[in-house]
Amino acid sequence: MSILKKNQLFHIFEKAYFIRSVEECISKNYSKSMMRCPTHLSIGQELVPSILSLFHDNNDLAVSTHRAHGHYLGKGGSLKRLFDELHGLNSGCSAGNGGSMHLIDESVGFYGSTAIVGNTIPVGVGIANSFSIERKKNLVYIFLGDAATEEGVFYESLHYASLNSLPCIFIVENNNFSVYTDIKTRQNSSLKEKTNSFNVNYFLNKDHDYENLYEIFEESSQIARSFLGPVLIEVMTHRYREHCGPNYDDELNYRDERFLEYWIERDIIRIIEDRLFTLSVSRSEISVLKERINLYVESEYLKSEEKAKMEFGQ
Repeated sequence: MSILKKNQLFHIFEKAYFIRSVEECISKNYSKSMMRCPTHLSIGQELVPSILSLFHDNNDLAVSTHRAHGHYLGKGGSLKRLFDELHGLNSGCSAGNGGSMHLIDESVGFYGSTAIVGNTIPVGVGIANSFSIERKKNLVYIFLGDAATEEGVFYESLHYASLNSLPCIFIVENNNFSVYTDIKTRQNSSLKEKTNSFNVNYFLNKDHDYENLYEIFEESSQIARSFLGPVLIEVMTHRYREHCGPNYDDELNYRDERFLEYWIERDIIRIIEDRLFTLSVSRSEISVLKERINLYVESEYLKSEEKAKMEFGQ
């Protein structure tokens, strides 16, 4: 029996499709050279931010990585302010100074992303430490990729958070690659082993199992809010596009064809859409939803692009 109600599942699908539509819009328009920054897209990794959106609370804070668009939108961030930030406008969420990799929006509890691998991990732990001192019943989401677990600051942060039972959740989106290098080439022990050695609660989510991840988020939130120690969630996922940029780079052959097929079969949009069909959601309802989202995203993008043309004279 499903633990998620129909309306919750529909919400997850809507948020996941919205994030993908945004990222595909960026990809489609990036070659115009109007977006004034490099960009790291999260197409294929929409599960985590869509689940996050079900637990939305502006008083719970989040910090993120260079691949932050989905996290920002999942935390309730403004699409208008995101597009304006990409275009270098002062109406952007970082006043046009940060670009794709440096997003911040305190109004929704999104306290920053950074281009430096692992850089926001200790920032998130520091915020969680302040919550602990003040005994606030809120928590901090610390988003990171698998490569960040190879940084010394990750272990220092995990250690400090564990010793002080800080209310934070480390969410590792393991997409298997650091640029072009497979994780098996880079690491020789599991993240579970490393996490357990610091006496930190560990959960694993595989195969884009959305119900399992919802349960993990729910349990992790209870643990963290009760000051019973930090939690680390490892989510196995995959980015479809190149590490940095709007294109595919499969011609480089650093990803095995079977690996790519594996994740195409587990595309989160298709998985949830198929599940909704079994719950008497019609194909026309889904089509109308997709069209509405696509039109909204395209409209917001074009408005932002037009402002950039006026601002920068292009």
